[in-house]
Amino acid sequence: MSASALLLSLFKYKAWADEALFAEVAKIDGEAHASERHLAIRLLNHIHVVDRIFAAHLQAQPHGYTATNTVETPTLPDLLSEVGQTNVWFIDWLTSAAETELDQPVRFAFTDASPATMTRAEMLSHLITHGTYHRGAIGRILSQVGLTAPRDVFTGFLHESEPQRRG
Repeated sequence: MSASALLLSLFKYKAWADEALFAEVAKIDGEAHASERHLAIRLLNHIHVVDRIFAAHLQAQPHGYTATNTVETPTLPDLLSEVGQTNVWFIDWLTSAAETELDQPVRFAFTDASPATMTRAEMLSHLITHGTYHRGAIGRILSQVGLTAPRDVFTGFLHESEPQRRG
């Protein structure tokens, strides 16, 4: 399997996991568990902002963010819409990206202005691991308020999206 095919599969998994997680976060009672719901949305927004920052880095364009989260907390429905659009963007980008593009180093600056260089494949891999880490933290919040975190595993996505793998 090529790096581009693997990354494409991982970003489809990310979109699948995000949808399931948003559905569970929506079940958090905003009155009984206001701080937990707020924290879960802040973490989802952080994942999204970092995704947008690195989408700009992939294209060697400015992103306009000065931090890895926004001052204002978006509503869950608005954030779900934005995350969905961003996930589609990554899937589309990977669908058309040449394997050689993934190996190209890109110079950029982190939001604290520290300079960095990463290949596009490294940036994309970072987004997958970064999102998974924070989705796990949100899963813990869900369990603290009596909800069940979605089964956020790549194997679950593969078996659901390609049931012939079970045979």
